Amino acid sequence: MKRTTTRTMLVGGLAGAALAIAVPLSASAHIHVDPSSAAAGSSSVLTFSIGHGCDGSPTTAVDVTIPDEVMSVKPVAHAGWTITTTTEAVKDGVVDANGDPVSERTSHVVYTADTPLPDSQLDLLSLQVAVPGDAEGETLAFPIEQSCEQGSTAWDQVAKKGEAEPEHPAPTLTVGAASADGHGTADTPEQADAAATADSDDVLARSLGIAGLVLGAVALIVAVAKGGGKRVAKEKK
Repeated sequence: MKRTTTRTMLVGGLAGAALAIAVPLSASAHIHVDPSSAAAGSSSVLTFSIGHGCDGSPTTAVDVTIPDEVMSVKPVAHAGWTITTTTEAVKDGVVDANGDPVSERTSHVVYTADTPLPDSQLDLLSLQVAVPGDAEGETLAFPIEQSCEQGSTAWDQVAKKGEAEPEHPAPTLTVGAASADGHGTADTPEQADAAATADSDDVLARSLGIAGLVLGAVALIVAVAKGGGKRVAKEKK
């Protein structure tokens, strides 16, 4: 009876460890954007973290769809990636953040990897956007098509209020109130670098957390196994 109990505890410990590891891995599998919020009327550098491939296959390209509300986009140059853009015409009467007429806008920014990004590596891709001044309280989605050597993944699902997060969520930007002077704060290149560093630190923290969970689970299983062994030895005596 006691042997059965020990075996059950071991199985339970292994299952718990697997669940504890799977949860953070699942959460980190999405393509995140930092910052996730910005003031209306601001110029903000958005950084997208690409930390996995398509079912393990290396990433070859990342196609970011720019929300219809955004009239001005400037991709940030990044070593190892070739950047191309697609433009589209806009209706008459549309103006940019400075009040100047706009005849076309960037609708897609595509980052193509000079060398495919392995599934085991992380990279950060950034672009500067002019957040619409009249978008306060809105959530802007940036759907992404991730192409890999084998297959692709569309991160284009947007959850409705009150619903659970979808399987392949699109990165989103929540638009807050403009500052007192009617404009947001523009991100400098230094701020963009700081955001990228913070995102890298977040990934490192998740990795360290996973490692800690693994070590803790192993220690628990070993302790239970030793305890069960001692009980069995006593029974034999």
